[in-house]
Amino acid sequence: MQDPNADTEWNDVLRAKGIIPPKEKEVSEEDIVNILETTIQNKTSGKSFEDMSLDELNEKEDDIDEEEERIFEEYRRQRMAEMKQAQLKARFGEVREISKVDYVTEVNKAGEGVWVVLHVYKQAIPLCKLINQHLSALAQKFPDVKFLKSVSSVCIPNYPDKNLPTLFVYYEGDLKKQYVGPMVFGGMNFKQDELEWMLSEVGVLKTELEAPPKQEIRDVMDSALRQSGRGDDDSDEDDW
Repeated sequence: MQDPNADTEWNDVLRAKGIIPPKEKEVSEEDIVNILETTIQNKTSGKSFEDMSLDELNEKEDDIDEEEERIFEEYRRQRMAEMKQAQLKARFGEVREISKVDYVTEVNKAGEGVWVVLHVYKQAIPLCKLINQHLSALAQKFPDVKFLKSVSSVCIPNYPDKNLPTLFVYYEGDLKKQYVGPMVFGGMNFKQDELEWMLSEVGVLKTELEAPPKQEIRDVMDSALRQSGRGDDDSDEDDW
């Protein structure tokens, strides 16, 4: 007897007339994957593993059979890795006050992949006080960045007040950028968004700002850095 599942013109005619049943559909690898995913979602009230929290995955562990165990473990490891990474990134979140003796620990040994922003200031200088306020807000917004501050007379003896405020930017212990003096910041109208943009240009943080808040601030900053220089070469600034 001829195989009813064979691909022949005669069988096609018989199938079309309903004399023999339709050919059984071959199950592909993709079909098997879809069936497995549907089964998993049915067992988890229609919620896929990738949308579940670590606690939800742990609750569903007893409902997982051997066929699904590998996928379950993979998603759970992924969730744990994501949580660990988030905890590492959110380890700062505030502006810490340091002295000169803290420099090696807090800056040089900040850790792999860590950006450090150090504000050298005097509280009596209004612009320094304003920048400290901006840094406090940015520290909460970007908790993966280490923000530090230190009084100039404590961290750099004889550091001239005309250079305040000063921001030093480090990455993995190396100095990457410095902003020195009030002209760089544009005075008391200096906004938090402007500081955020400046730091984003160095790579310290990833901002959602699409453009510099004030283009003229960039122009003033570039001009000041070109014309003023650091001056006071005999200061102890190199200690930092």
